[in-house]
Amino acid sequence: MIHPILLCGGSGTRLWPLSRKSYPKQFAQLVGEETLFQASAKRLSGEGFAAPMVLTNSDFRFIVTEQLSGVGIDPAAILIEPEGRNTAPPVLAAALWLEKTDPDGVMLIAPSDHVVPDPAAFRAAVMAGLPAAQNGQLVTFGIKPVHPETGYGYLELAEGPGDFSARPLKLTQFIEKPDLARANEMVEAGNFLWNAGIFLFSVKAIIEAFRTHAPGLIAPVQTAVDEGQHDLGFLRLAPEAWAQAQDISIDYAVMEKADNLAVVPYAAGWSDLGGWDAVWRETERDARGVATSGAATAIDCDDVLLRSEDPNLEVVGIGLKNIVAVAMPDAVLIVDASRGQDVKLAVSALKEKSAKQAVAFPKDHRPWGWFESLVVGNRFQVKRIVVHPGAALSLQSHHHRSEHWIVVEGTAEVTVDEKVKLVTENQSVYIPLGAVHRMVNPGKVPMVLIEVQTGSYLGEDDIIRYEDIYARS
Repeated sequence: MIHPILLCGGSGTRLWPLSRKSYPKQFAQLVGEETLFQASAKRLSGEGFAAPMVLTNSDFRFIVTEQLSGVGIDPAAILIEPEGRNTAPPVLAAALWLEKTDPDGVMLIAPSDHVVPDPAAFRAAVMAGLPAAQNGQLVTFGIKPVHPETGYGYLELAEGPGDFSARPLKLTQFIEKPDLARANEMVEAGNFLWNAGIFLFSVKAIIEAFRTHAPGLIAPVQTAVDEGQHDLGFLRLAPEAWAQAQDISIDYAVMEKADNLAVVPYAAGWSDLGGWDAVWRETERDARGVATSGAATAIDCDDVLLRSEDPNLEVVGIGLKNIVAVAMPDAVLIVDASRGQDVKLAVSALKEKSAKQAVAFPKDHRPWGWFESLVVGNRFQVKRIVVHPGAALSLQSHHHRSEHWIVVEGTAEVTVDEKVKLVTENQSVYIPLGAVHRMVNPGKVPMVLIEVQTGSYLGEDDIIRYEDIYARS
């Protein structure tokens, strides 16, 4: 049985403003009707695959469960990383966790933010590499280069991949991200493939590889797993031990040092969506290379991507060439398509000026649903709040603000101090400053309300929690 291990903790700043620290690209519908994370989970399911394990951070844990539920997948485990330590420690953590439940199993390590148009072909490639993995080899997957890419590492094969049929080939070495001239040379040579960062190996083989090539990681990661705390269906890795683990990639820690390597060539389409130029390539385009999404209109344009993420915000391009324009309710990006890798510079610049758009969305996702600010004034704020069926906000109070709730869709069960009552559509309830209150959606459909806050301070940190079903402090 193959155990899919989905890595789901990155921030994806090169796809700002759609991808931000608070809600990165793997959870967005960038290509198709499903999010990248959902598509990854579905791609690694079916015959021969066990339920997936997910490694993510605390902020994303409920997004992960919600999105998996949306595609009918029940995870085997969700491990919560206390802090980001690159890819080697989480891979080792997954292996040590599986060692307790299926020590003879095989692991498939896969980032959750890739686009693979042909899931069946990818699963066939995985099965082609399975015998090698079962025999103790560390298998990676090499993508057929379709252009000289400088944003990827490369894999050098001992021989050319021939017709790119799926079979294990000998891997000579890993190549760092090259400059354009070197990338052209490698593509022309024919025996270099893109490194997709996808790996297949047995639990025993990868643990032994860590013991041989990165022994310093074993003790802290083992302790983090053994002393992890089970919390609402998640395993929180022990933070003190986890902090002692080196921040290092699986490539540097193990793969580049090992001699039991194999690579399965793959030519059926793949992208890590590492920039808006990649999104443009993966989006359906017209004869002039124009790709639009949402409320977007192109007039006399060539090789452009116009994208609006707000149905009330129309993006219009006239006479543009090689331009990417992405509009969000709170931010707009306009960039030359050749400078897609520099979008991360915009994020850095916004952080320097303390602009909230650098990391946060206007829509704030929570375990119970989401909210967005509609109007913000000096001493007041208006929010739209959506609560999932059966979900509940924490029992809480505020020092600096009172609140007025107006239900516009569904039904809310509202607690204010000792009183509990149902509030239905077009009804309202007042929450005085200091009152202990809670809101629950007891119904079968999402509940939507408008919240009007008034007071001297309206920050999200003005909250005292008394009870919370999601174990937040």
